[in-house]
Amino acid sequence: MNERRNRSVHIGLFGVGLDVYWGQFPGLKEDLLGYLDVFEQQVQANGVHTTNLGLVDNAQAAYALLPRLQAAHFDLIFCDMLTYATSSTFGILIRELDVPIVLVALQPRSRLDYEHATIYMQLCNDNVCSLPEFAGVAVRMGKRVPPMVIGTLHNDEAVQREIAEWCQIARVLHDLKGARIGHFGHPIEAMLDMHSDPTAFTAAFGLHVVQTEIDDLVRLERTVTEDEVARKEAQILNLFDTPDPQADPLTRKLTPEDLHQSARVAVALDKFVREFDLDGLAYYYKGEPGSATERIAASLIVGNSLLCAAGFPMCGESDLKTCVAMLIMDRLGMGGSFAEFHPLDFDEGFILVGHDGPHHIGIAEGRPRLRSLTRYHGKPGSGASVEFQIKAGPITMLCLTSTYDGRFKLVIAEGESVCGAIPATGNTNTRAFFKPDAVTFLKRWLAEGPTHHLALGVGHRAQTLKTIGDILGIESATVNQTSIV
Repeated sequence: MNERRNRSVHIGLFGVGLDVYWGQFPGLKEDLLGYLDVFEQQVQANGVHTTNLGLVDNAQAAYALLPRLQAAHFDLIFCDMLTYATSSTFGILIRELDVPIVLVALQPRSRLDYEHATIYMQLCNDNVCSLPEFAGVAVRMGKRVPPMVIGTLHNDEAVQREIAEWCQIARVLHDLKGARIGHFGHPIEAMLDMHSDPTAFTAAFGLHVVQTEIDDLVRLERTVTEDEVARKEAQILNLFDTPDPQADPLTRKLTPEDLHQSARVAVALDKFVREFDLDGLAYYYKGEPGSATERIAASLIVGNSLLCAAGFPMCGESDLKTCVAMLIMDRLGMGGSFAEFHPLDFDEGFILVGHDGPHHIGIAEGRPRLRSLTRYHGKPGSGASVEFQIKAGPITMLCLTSTYDGRFKLVIAEGESVCGAIPATGNTNTRAFFKPDAVTFLKRWLAEGPTHHLALGVGHRAQTLKTIGDILGIESATVNQTSIV
């Protein structure tokens, strides 16, 4: 199986203070720099690369730092509010930088020792003092008020979660910018909501859509050896159950022929991803009836589900928008599986959310299943198909849609996945509950103009996804939020 490219997230950090203090309070500067080192270690604990740019304590230092920040191409910058600092240490930076800047105010003490308090002690803990000034100056520079992390420097679990979340956001921004999303074939012609402009993705996300040909996959499939197929079959059987059919007459117990074909095409897909240096793929192709092209195009679900779990979002029906949504979810550790709305259960009050593949098997409840289908509904061909439901617990849906003026928009909702029976049809289906009730939720979701596809992931991350949209300058609508981050 392919491994994702090692694209290390790079975060810059600097502290701010006031140069007048250093002569007045010997040792203060050194103490504050020690706090900055502690914070850097907390950031590094999230597996990111950091550059500590030291202390900015006057306007001259801010202007001197600016070209270094611009040249470093950071994915995110933390400004550590070490003590009171004038906004001249920040104004030119927020004006000139396009990189997200997060203000961090972490007190070394949870409270002052009031009986023994000194001005020195106060200055060591004056972390929030400049936040109003910095926020106001950001607005005067024509920028949004920067996000802020407020808490204590030591043993503050809430702060550590926020730092971890910002490191995840940095990873999303990093991997979007420069991602290579493959594309072959075309959207299903009648699905008008699927059509999109590859250049718009570069403009909005900094990624590149790689226009490939299914003929290249056909060519690579001819290079696959039986040894490679045998190894891939073993991998598949190690990950999937192969149950007997139930009520649906289109389903069969996985046949040796379908297993062999799926494994063979999965090996070719691995080679395809490597050859074109892809981070994901959106595809749809029919091919001439009975041709090798049709056979291979109909055998992608299993291999692409394996790739989804390895961090390569693969999206059917040539849906580039949902492929990007799946990439965002994957980098947040949410999984991100290709989905749409299936029938409602009006008796129990949930919606079946799923699709016929491919899927992120890393977020399956229990072992995913493979069934042979004698027909893919609405599409040509037959073969192995993936069936499971998303892990029980909190879930989030993310739809990347387009507006009338051609801009992207995020539609987001949180809900709950609850275990229970799903149809044994070789498709994924999750019993998804949304507040206040399924019908009201659906009306609210549809009012935002979504596409009919979405990325489905685990966890409640609506606020995180909205933050990513804000950073990218993309409109977002949160239809249903059950938690506040």
